[in-house]
Amino acid sequence: MNKIDKRNLIQSYFNELLPNASCELNYTKDYELLIAVTLSAQTTDKKVNEVDKILFNKYPSLEELDKASLKEIEDVIKYLGLYKNKAIAIKDIAHQLIYKFDKKVPNNKKDLMSMKGVGNKVANVILIELFDKEEFPVDTHVFRLAKRLGLANENDSIILVEEKLKKFFDKKDYKLLHHQFIHFGRYYCKAINPICNNCKLQAVCKYIKKADR
Repeated sequence: MNKIDKRNLIQSYFNELLPNASCELNYTKDYELLIAVTLSAQTTDKKVNEVDKILFNKYPSLEELDKASLKEIEDVIKYLGLYKNKAIAIKDIAHQLIYKFDKKVPNNKKDLMSMKGVGNKVANVILIELFDKEEFPVDTHVFRLAKRLGLANENDSIILVEEKLKKFFDKKDYKLLHHQFIHFGRYYCKAINPICNNCKLQAVCKYIKKADR
């Protein structure tokens, strides 16, 4: 199957299955999304939403987050993995946004990644979600699916997978596809016991070919 046919197959199925896929993290302010994405490492969006609701109700402004002690923030987010490091990140993000970025989430990767807890993936999510930049964030779901669907090699790094996905798909489709990949990986093509019955991507799926051996 050539590149165009494969791309059309994947996008056609995703559009059929997940036409309205979007961010599942709840937020009302730009900085809340930045913090939510930072908290989402090694946990689920559902848990992050539960914790964030408490966190942002208790500290409804950047100033209040900045003034809160690490222990106070840790007590709110302790149900999440890596909560001690994440509490440090929240404090740093709030402080830098106030004193360095005029309370506005930066729209470039360099400034975003200058804050604790904000790596390449988090920065890409913010850039594509808030600013419609041409990025393709790679989380665990995207990473897994890219390899299962033969869009990347088994030993490719996250950065290389990102580069290959950006070359394979059209820029105008990055945002929707990013969410479709996540939803497909989260609800259908799971890491363990993926739902393969009736999947229309079996022709390009390496996972099912291995299972059939």
